[in-house]
Parts: sequence; C-alpha cells; structure tokens
Amino acid sequence: MATKFEIKTDKAPSMDQTKFPFSQAISYNGMIYCSGNIGIAPGTTTTIEGTVTDRTVQALKNLTAILEAGGSKLENVVKVNVFITTMNDFAAMNEGYLQFFKHPLPARTCVAVKELPLGTDVEIECIAHL
Repeated sequence: MATKFEIKTDKAPSMDQTKFPFSQAISYNGMIYCSGNIGIAPGTTTTIEGTVTDRTVQALKNLTAILEAGGSKLENVVKVNVFITTMNDFAAMNEGYLQFFKHPLPARTCVAVKELPLGTDVEIECIAHL
C-alpha cells in the first residue's frame, strides 16, 4: 500500500495550521497534490504589493519550492487550478503564468470566485508527478 506523507518547506509560506488547517502539499502514490498558493513571500503573512501578475509569479515561485521539496519540479505538473476574483484579470494572470509553464502546457482550469483568502486576487493549486 502506498504511503501518504506531508511535504513542508520554509522556502514557501507556511500558515498557522490552527487558522489554516492544511498542508503545503501531500505526496501519495507517485503524485504531489499542492494546496492553493497565493502571492505571499516566504516568511511573511501578507500578500505582496503590485499587480495580479506579480502575485501570480509569487504563487508559482511558492509552488515551485514546494514541488522541489517533494522531489518533483514544475515541468512535472499535469493539472493546475487557478482562482481569480475577476475575469478582467485573466490576461494579467496568464502573463505571469506563462513565465513558468512551457509547452506542452499542463491541463488547467481557471474560474472567477467571489473572494480569496487574505483578500488576494489569485490563488493557484497544482498536481504533479514525481
């Protein structure tokens, strides 16, 4: 039977689990399931200033660090879910997103939601193989 284990790194934000009860990622059966990441720099608890592109870039830097801590890499991502607070930010989010992903691009869903944690405007989660 495959073992499930937590992936944790200080190279990505780690929130107080009493307020935010989730792991940065879980590895199971050759796959890594990353929790949603927002534009928070490691060691801080507030979103970075700037544009949705800037926060997209920071969220993807965080995901990169988490994947590497779990023995994977961004090139191994097979599925991405992106949450933005308005579809007006779709192009700006893509501008940051395409700095990290090359062809073949992973499967992706992007939806607009009413609100995201800490008042941010973009959150990204992903699934990758080892």
